[in-house]
Amino acid sequence: MSDLFESAAEDVMNRQAPLAARLRPRHLDDLVGHEELLGSQAPLRTLIQADKLTSIILWGPPGCGKTTLARLIANHTKKQFITLSAVSASVKDVRLVIDEARRRLGEQNVGTILFLDEVHRFNKAQQDALLPSVEDGLLVLIGATTENPYFEVNPPLLSRSNLFRMNELTDASIKELLLRGAKHEEVSLSQEASDHLAHRADGDARRALTALEVAAVLAGGKGANVALTHAEQALDTRAHRYGEDEHYDVISAFIKSIRGSDVDAGLYWLVRMLEAGEDARFIARRLVILASEDIGMADPMSLLVADAAARAVEFVGLPEAQLNLSQAVIHLATAPKSNSALVGLSRARDDVREGRGRRVPPHLRDGHYTGARDLGHGEGYIYPHDTETGWVDQQYLPDDMAQVSYYSPSHHGFEAEILQRRRNQRTADSSPDGALGANREAKDQKA
Repeated sequence: MSDLFESAAEDVMNRQAPLAARLRPRHLDDLVGHEELLGSQAPLRTLIQADKLTSIILWGPPGCGKTTLARLIANHTKKQFITLSAVSASVKDVRLVIDEARRRLGEQNVGTILFLDEVHRFNKAQQDALLPSVEDGLLVLIGATTENPYFEVNPPLLSRSNLFRMNELTDASIKELLLRGAKHEEVSLSQEASDHLAHRADGDARRALTALEVAAVLAGGKGANVALTHAEQALDTRAHRYGEDEHYDVISAFIKSIRGSDVDAGLYWLVRMLEAGEDARFIARRLVILASEDIGMADPMSLLVADAAARAVEFVGLPEAQLNLSQAVIHLATAPKSNSALVGLSRARDDVREGRGRRVPPHLRDGHYTGARDLGHGEGYIYPHDTETGWVDQQYLPDDMAQVSYYSPSHHGFEAEILQRRRNQRTADSSPDGALGANREAKDQKA
């Protein structure tokens, strides 16, 4: 009788479970995305199908399918599959699993797979309790984590596991899941609603399906058509869409506002793009380019700030990474501006493409190999570190380009210090021939 009631209760729970749980695939072929890990010839798929899986760590953002993959492994193994959550499990729970695994192997010759969700929540002592059983093969560990395992998982445990990175799902994969969800809920889904839900999901399947479930209810349930308004209401977010032409107009306005040091306009266009579902990685890439193109050496830290924001987009993801993008926009917009890196590069490229300066001056040629000195290679080269100032006036460009200047520092920010440093080099007197600064003076005057 108890089994009967438990079975009935399980049926009710399955019917009332969230849509994301009800749509979980039962076979590897039903899983959406992650072709690089689970494609027909992928090693992980081969190991799963052969039931030869060793301990693994699945690392990826929320909603990318870590738990779903673990459950699929459970369907493809003859081993006993045990699930623990690191949020609530203790060392005692781990030791109980280990004891049962040892008994099961001895009595039934059946191995054990332990799926440990949120493995990064285990402290060092808890992770260490797993180590001997993972090391001797008593347990096959499947750990799932949203945090960087190189920081959050003990090195000995990580070294005994294969690490698989699971990326966020693409918009195309999310849309495929939404179509499956709409069919399961017996509703139709408009293209505009699908696009909005996919964009706002940011690669999180669970978030997309949960929003679809709410939108279906708002639309009227079975037989209804889920329109854009229902999707907006489900996410409490209006769709700020723009077409391809306006996409380029908005990013142009964004870059020009930061170049023009208008921080408020920069923030406005940033939010405009984010609300329209623009790819945050695209925005971050443009900021990294701008940091060198429009700021450059006037504030060298700007490139580091932009690069850090781009890394945060990959590491943290939206919506939290909006803060990192905002900080980058504020820094870049308020930084001193200089396009000297762009101008210098363009000038040098023009000369290279015109074929100027093909021959390397003899004193700059490699003089380390046998016979090089006999050819005059390296002769006359002065080692800058042998001088008191650490700089010596000697020719580094080809002979026909000795007076060429590409880099012209502005008077803004850090480049003002560069200008002063170059002036100091001209007036210093540490050259063996007393001609220190002559070439630099001529080149600067030409520039």
